[in-house]
Amino acid sequence: MNTSDIKILLVDDEPDILEIVGYNLKSEGYQVFTANNGAEGVKTAKKVQPHLILLDIMMPEMDGIEACEKIRGIKSLEDSIISFLTARGEDYSQVAGFDAGADDYITKPIKPKVLVSKVKSLLRRLKTEEKTDTTTKIGDIIINRDEYVVFKGDNKISLPRKEFELFSLLTSKPGKVFKREVILDNVWGNEVVVGGRTIDVHIRKLREKIGDDYFKTVKGVGYKFVLEGFDK
Repeated sequence: MNTSDIKILLVDDEPDILEIVGYNLKSEGYQVFTANNGAEGVKTAKKVQPHLILLDIMMPEMDGIEACEKIRGIKSLEDSIISFLTARGEDYSQVAGFDAGADDYITKPIKPKVLVSKVKSLLRRLKTEEKTDTTTKIGDIIINRDEYVVFKGDNKISLPRKEFELFSLLTSKPGKVFKREVILDNVWGNEVVVGGRTIDVHIRKLREKIGDDYFKTVKGVGYKFVLEGFDK
């Protein structure tokens, strides 16, 4: 995909942020769209179908967390990459952001060149999104990588992008302990800096949706997926 084909939506109530960030992204050749509050951001996202959405948290009319949740509920936007770009750096804000369905969390202030680099890193994921018809069956769990869904018995479980990628990684080798740095590198990319609790938050969400017993913590090392007959 050419840079000129990529659409990025900036949602922020600070005109200076929209102008500076927008200018730097346009200079790289991206199509840039803007909105100055969460409600307008959701409306614009539906209209332009962006590949990447950068969301502030504290905004009038609708905050970024609610906007992210609404966007994640729109079928046509399920493949859009969402990253928060906010001055809120607290752990609980990052947890809320990932719980809402964000793929990444970038804290302000950030130098324009660094932000552009992070955006490029996020957009590299678009290159790996070619659909396949491959499904994987592990016990009573079926993983459909074409549709980003998991079937557990007769139950269909829809997972946000990063939860699915984490689950797909862990289930690729049941019983294998994946170190935290390996998970970050494979799921988030080694050029994207995320909070220290990012993996823990996503594992907690997977435990809630798929089952606590499938995921084991190896203290100080990482995580593994276990299933009777498959665990090492």
